[in-house]
Amino acid sequence: MITTTTYGKLPAIRIAAPDGAQAIVTLYGAHVVSWKSADGTERLFMSSASALDGSKAIRGGVPVIFPQFAERGAGLRHGFARTSTWRHIGDGVSAGATYADFELADEDLSAQAAASFPRLFRLRLRVSIWAQQLQLSLDVTNQGDEMLQFAAALHTYYLLQPGERARIAGLEAAPFEVSQKIDRIYRHIGAPIALNRLRLEQQGFRDAVVWNPGAEDAAALADLADDEYQRFVCIEPAAVDPMPLYPGETWTGRSIVTAMD
Repeated sequence: MITTTTYGKLPAIRIAAPDGAQAIVTLYGAHVVSWKSADGTERLFMSSASALDGSKAIRGGVPVIFPQFAERGAGLRHGFARTSTWRHIGDGVSAGATYADFELADEDLSAQAAASFPRLFRLRLRVSIWAQQLQLSLDVTNQGDEMLQFAAALHTYYLLQPGERARIAGLEAAPFEVSQKIDRIYRHIGAPIALNRLRLEQQGFRDAVVWNPGAEDAAALADLADDEYQRFVCIEPAAVDPMPLYPGETWTGRSIVTAMD
């Protein structure tokens, strides 16, 4: 079932699967701000200090990063997709999953965003849920006559329960715990990544980024309470370095997250 709702002051779409899985996606940023698996467990972290009025990027959930990763380019930090208003263009059921589709194109951009990326493009994000799984599929299409270059990521904030440590396997020779500030890019990701009781798979995205600000950097973030860095870790499927996309071509990146408990 797909219904309209609000999240803070933001228009949003609620996705509810027959098995009890739920997700909420704001039109601002096509931002997944909540994902509950069928057992009712919330899996995503949201900052209590985040602005939810469209004045700035949302802290938490799953921000869509496009067309620039961080400051690796001359445009807006992490790009404009996360601070643009997307359109809800469809929804339904496919292979047992309940989904909603969202779209952002060059004609939807603000003047500032359009000036930072003068190319013709279309983004489509499909958010699918069923049982214990969340799948995000991001399509980037070059609708112009010139080659464009872009980076992309799904900057996912995974919720940690009080006292729970983030134990990660599949990125290094041995599992490791996130116990302090970390901001690290892992290249050429092929096998699944394990985060505690979650299985993370990615397709199309070549890299993975693990991030947590730690105590000192968290204190400098106005949209994150000082102690909230202990409540999440970000593991994001990413294409950090700009990729070429030729006229008429479409690139697809997918993230599949499965709760194993």
